[in-house]
Amino acid sequence: MGETEAEYLYDALQHNTTLSTLDLSCKEIGYGGAQYLAIALQHNKALTTLNLSSNEIGDIGAQSLGDALRHNTSLTGLGLLFNEIGDAGAHSLGNALRYNTTLTTLYLFSNKIRDSGAQSLGNALRHNKTLIELNLGSNEIRDIGAHSLGNALQHNKALTTLDLSYNKIGYGGAQYLALALQHNKSGTALNLDSNEIENIGAGFLRDALQHNEALTTLNLSWNEIGDIGAQSLGDGLRHNTSLITLNLGKNKIGGTGAQSLGDALRHNTTLTTLDLEENTIGDIGAQSLGDALRHNT
Repeated sequence: MGETEAEYLYDALQHNTTLSTLDLSCKEIGYGGAQYLAIALQHNKALTTLNLSSNEIGDIGAQSLGDALRHNTSLTGLGLLFNEIGDAGAHSLGNALRYNTTLTTLYLFSNKIRDSGAQSLGNALRHNKTLIELNLGSNEIRDIGAHSLGNALQHNKALTTLDLSYNKIGYGGAQYLALALQHNKSGTALNLDSNEIENIGAGFLRDALQHNEALTTLNLSWNEIGDIGAQSLGDGLRHNTSLITLNLGKNKIGGTGAQSLGDALRHNTTLTTLDLEENTIGDIGAQSLGDALRHNT
């Protein structure tokens, strides 16, 4: 399917009253096809889920879809993964979120969104009351973008899931998000996989774990937090009463870090899943965790 076929589909969607889910991923519709579909969305009241992933719609296509979302009242899920969307496209989508009251999930994984685009989306989230899940994984977001998203989380009461995996927010970005988590009461899942937060970032998140009572899932794999970072998170877990799943895989954690986590498990009564794959905890670390599990109930 290309742009021409998308035009035919536009004609059909103008009159559609029954189709609720449309998957057009990997159809090479380009930004021209996205423009046709955007016009249709302004009139269609039946479609609830639209997947346009891997179509190279770029900023122009995203801008058209953003314009459509300002008026659409039916779409709840929009997938725009792998679409070469940059800051301009993210800005348009952010503007749309200020007015849209139906979209609950927005997937923007693996695009070209940087700090400016993340700022636009963050500013929009301060006003949006319906978006539940936002996936910004594998973009080019650093600490400035994380700062804006963190500020948004302090005000937003709807978003429950934020995916920032495979960005470069660093420990500075982790600090902003950790501060937000100390005030946020709605977020339940945060994915910071592969973000270079290191042990300093883990220290900031320790403070968040000690105060946050909503977060249930935290992914910190591939962040080089090491033993010091594991010790910090262990301190946080001793007091946390909400986290159920913690992923610390591939973090260069050794026996000392494993001991700290083991000590935390003696006191923590909510964590059910702890992922430590591809670390170097050794026999001492394994023994510490094993002993802790004898007491963890």
